[in-house]
Amino acid sequence: MRKLILLLLFFGISLLGYAQSYQKYNDFLDRTEFYDSYGNMTGYAKYNSFLDRVEYYDSYGHLKSYKKKNKFLNREETYGSNGKQKGYEKENNFLHRKEGYDSNGNMQYTKKWNSFLNRYDIYDSNGRQVGYYKYNSFLKSWEYFDN
Repeated sequence: MRKLILLLLFFGISLLGYAQSYQKYNDFLDRTEFYDSYGNMTGYAKYNSFLDRVEYYDSYGHLKSYKKKNKFLNREETYGSNGKQKGYEKENNFLHRKEGYDSNGNMQYTKKWNSFLNRYDIYDSNGRQVGYYKYNSFLKSWEYFDN
């Protein structure tokens, strides 16, 4: 009976520690690569110094979106591959968090550092926690977990 309880406890803990997705920096190719929970690369991000922006590509190398800093409005704007603005992310210094908005100005999410658990907690527009990012120092990558 004791072995059965230990076995069930081991499987329960291993399922809790399983990341939904993760990202890792590739030094050789100078880019951040995104992987699903099975280890398949789903895309990558690379800084374009000529256009001063971060570009996001799918695993086949097609441009999906890019982020560019808007210094005048003090925010980071996201654009689709067609050049239309999809949204933006802005720092809220009063509440010590980052807030993400769609192209119409509606809040989509907030991202806040949790110093007690050493992770970024992600909340939806209603304030419910939907997931979190945690750095895995062994794999040297950020992992995302759904709640």
